[in-house]
Amino acid sequence: MAGPDVTIFHNPACGTSRNALAMLRDQGLDPRVVEYLKAGWTRRQLEALLKKMGARPRDILRVRGTPAEDLGLTDPAASDAKILNAMVAHPILVERPIVEMPAGAALGRPIERISQLVGKG
Repeated sequence: MAGPDVTIFHNPACGTSRNALAMLRDQGLDPRVVEYLKAGWTRRQLEALLKKMGARPRDILRVRGTPAEDLGLTDPAASDAKILNAMVAHPILVERPIVEMPAGAALGRPIERISQLVGKG
């Protein structure tokens, strides 16, 4: 399976992200690689991914090494809209890697989630 059928939202500086990409390739997949820190996010794109994942923005919020706390996003009262807006403004706030396939999408933490998604696809 190649091209647009499989997409990994990837940070090459992240070991988990590199391992996820290698795992996909080891399974014979040729994913489209999106370096989201360079490409950024749109609100529509994040909403579509979250819908496919059955998740909320807080579920993919990266706190470590980000301005999440300074922006008030770790406050339990922070709304989904506030978190999404911050993710669009600061792509680093999105946890990685995220893999998207026709069968769905999954955050690769733990990496086994991606294996489960590939098994569905």
